[in-house]
Amino acid sequence: MTLAVRVPDELSARVPAEQRGQGLSRDAVRLLVSRGTEVSHHAFADLPELLRAGDLLIVNTSRTLPAAVDGTVGHARVVVHFSTRGDDGRWAVELRDPDGRGTTRARAGGPANSVVRLPGDVRLVLDEPLAPGSGRLWWARVSADVPSLLRRHGRPIRYAYTERDQPLSAHQTVFALPSADGTGSAEMPSAARPFTAGLVARLVSRGVQFAPVVLHTGVASPEAHEPPYPELFEVPETSARLVNAARAGGGRVIAVGTTAVRAVESATGPDGVVRAAAGRTELVVTPERGVRVVDGLLTGLHEPQASHLLMLEAVAGRAAVDRGYAEAVRRLYLWHEFGDVHLLLPEEFPHAENCSGNCW
Repeated sequence: MTLAVRVPDELSARVPAEQRGQGLSRDAVRLLVSRGTEVSHHAFADLPELLRAGDLLIVNTSRTLPAAVDGTVGHARVVVHFSTRGDDGRWAVELRDPDGRGTTRARAGGPANSVVRLPGDVRLVLDEPLAPGSGRLWWARVSADVPSLLRRHGRPIRYAYTERDQPLSAHQTVFALPSADGTGSAEMPSAARPFTAGLVARLVSRGVQFAPVVLHTGVASPEAHEPPYPELFEVPETSARLVNAARAGGGRVIAVGTTAVRAVESATGPDGVVRAAAGRTELVVTPERGVRVVDGLLTGLHEPQASHLLMLEAVAGRAAVDRGYAEAVRRLYLWHEFGDVHLLLPEEFPHAENCSGNCW
């Protein structure tokens, strides 16, 4: 799916909301709401008034890693982006060239057996491309414990549209939890970034529930617009029950971020029942595949060629995505991980057979 809109460079969010003005907090971003092709404009802090008792938000608790590490190949400087840990202990990595402005640019991967020297006399050896015919991401063997290496020498991944490096805390969501083995996401599950503890409390007081899931997301692919590759996920038993109960009670199931959609839909059977599951998911949600349990989606604004837009179309339909993005450009919404947010809701209340007096 490619949208017929052009996103001007000036619509990239270059710093987090709390750095744009004195006294602002994370929830000081804008919220575009799409119900079918009807669009309305809000502040993100208005979210509790847009939801209702019985709604369920699925949130990703994956913690963002300081996944960028400086290294050298021979005498050349490189930056290694650590993406995903494999079952065999290897890591999927992307090598990038420093651009002289504190960010990086794409670099051809490989060849096999190339050695990258990392801080602390750590060696990284490229084994093979992650996928046949793709040279951007490679499986690599590392001579040290990678989570420990990242804690000592890593920093958050940064792309050229941002103004400066940010502390790791700026890349953590309010839902982020450390994992027992030190793994996490190479890049922030950014749809949840605008949530604050106070906003979560307001949502809970309104009767909105939260179902935590995990999906450790790998590096983005802004150059190639590649579809997602297999990533670690977990849907706990408690969260599966919460989703099933919300649907049975007539509530809306709203995923916070495309990662949450991918996780919960990977745990949903053809019968529409969510069951506890964990492992690696290769699921790509498209309009042809559709969604089985997700009624709505809260997400950032994606590039017009991004594969994530197929998921938005699966949830809300092509017309809703086209209209929403046209309005976002027209109203000067901000893109990327520090930008504004898009809430896609169903036109009509789902599960109408369970509807009681509060349906609208």
